[in-house]
Amino acid sequence: MGALALVVPAFTRASDGVNGATRTIVFFGDSLTAGYGLDNPGEDAYPAVIQKKIDAQNLPWRIVNAGLSGETSSGGLRRVDWVLRQPADIFVLALGANDGLRGISPDLTRANLEQILDRVRAKYPHAKLVIAGMQMPPAYGANYARKFQAMFPAVAEKHDATLVPFLLEGVGGLPQYNLDDRIHPNAAGHQMLAKNVWSKLRTLL
Repeated sequence: MGALALVVPAFTRASDGVNGATRTIVFFGDSLTAGYGLDNPGEDAYPAVIQKKIDAQNLPWRIVNAGLSGETSSGGLRRVDWVLRQPADIFVLALGANDGLRGISPDLTRANLEQILDRVRAKYPHAKLVIAGMQMPPAYGANYARKFQAMFPAVAEKHDATLVPFLLEGVGGLPQYNLDDRIHPNAAGHQMLAKNVWSKLRTLL
């Protein structure tokens, strides 16, 4: 989502682990993850908000924000090996929205998402996987929207990944939670995204 390529600084400071070495959560996504349009994405994008929740509980985890605006699942597949040069104890996959906006076949998107998760498993067999679901509005066609939405739980089930059913739950389409483009969340919207992801992620820590 979003045509402008923008990379949020990858590393955010985590609290020192009291139960051993600090472990890593990689958020691998598009502009929603990168915090496109925010004045301070390093503080306000939902991965950074989750880092604050982790720090507040003094948990031994640090977050790496590997979000890239405009990224598609095909672009993610080309990029994932570079991102995996760093450790990943939990890998959060939040791609697919730009595929949907471009009308790309859900079959191709699903194949790309599965290959990304396969590469994570191959590099880090013990990593826990999380996949963030996305939805398309009915304007894209009922059949397409239905197939697109169903893709994420299917991928999660096949790869034994934790599913966040809809990343934009409580945010999508609501002006008070979005920038003027009505696509990208504002800072308040990112608080909601963090809540949606944290409800699933916290059980894995």
